[in-house]
Amino acid sequence: MPAAGTALIVAGPTASGKSALALALARRMNGVVINADAMQLYRELRILTARPTPADEALAPHVLYGVRPAAALATAAWWRTAALAEMGAARAAGRLPILCGGSGLYLLALTEGLADIPDPGPAARAEARALLVELGSAGLHARLAAVDPASAARLRPSDRQRIARAYEVWRGTGTGLAAWQARGQPRAPEWRFAAVLLDPPREELRAAAAVRFAAMLEQGALAEARDLLAQDLDPALPALRAHGVPELAAHLRGEISLAEAAVRAIAATGRYMKRQSTWFRHHALAPDGRTHMIHARIAGQAQLSERFMADIGEFIHAAG
Repeated sequence: MPAAGTALIVAGPTASGKSALALALARRMNGVVINADAMQLYRELRILTARPTPADEALAPHVLYGVRPAAALATAAWWRTAALAEMGAARAAGRLPILCGGSGLYLLALTEGLADIPDPGPAARAEARALLVELGSAGLHARLAAVDPASAARLRPSDRQRIARAYEVWRGTGTGLAAWQARGQPRAPEWRFAAVLLDPPREELRAAAAVRFAAMLEQGALAEARDLLAQDLDPALPALRAHGVPELAAHLRGEISLAEAAVRAIAATGRYMKRQSTWFRHHALAPDGRTHMIHARIAGQAQLSERFMADIGEFIHAAG
């Protein structure tokens, strides 16, 4: 067990093998796998987010998976608080916290802290959601650019959730989101981080995404999407934008075939993988530079050689 206060991050793009590696490390190093994937927080999306299976969860402790209803917005601030609590519980139990996920902004919030932004209030949130429905994401982005150009410049016009968040912050506090973030962040928590970053070749990721979506359909992804949509939730909620949900929703409405929905979902996942890979290559998840890059796809525990696992173990102990 590494020194007290050391945590391991296993990160990388979707379908890169993070969950298999985190599970293997947890079994080898008496660890607890802590979810760091924004979509895997939602309990209604076990299949479509490829959450660890019950069999995986029986092999090692897994926490923060499926803990939020789709109707409740999970933010980076909420996750950071929950993750720190689980990390503390793991350390108290003599276990290694292993944060596993592809949500880079969540991980950065953990290692570097978050700006202390006041709650904009329900009125500002309601106005932002109403404008999002009325104007669409591009229209609200244009409205944001007129009042808070610095924040708008950081966002893609298609990024519905973050545009609405930036607008509500400006509307509710009178100060733009970018300005709040520039005011400085609280110190990072008293933890030492080692980060293992999986970085497979792009063509392997695309192939893995196709195989995985086919498996999701066989496991009941269509029924899962149908049950989620039956809740008639706000379409701006993150769970409604999980990969596969918009495409399967279009199929359920009779607009496209199931085969076309699969093609579109795989393509959307591929675009997201590309953005993830680019993001991870430009951000150090371990603030002091202790980041170990692994340029190989880890498809399952069978590929985790003894030498490979020993190398990671030495890396973690050196970080501690």
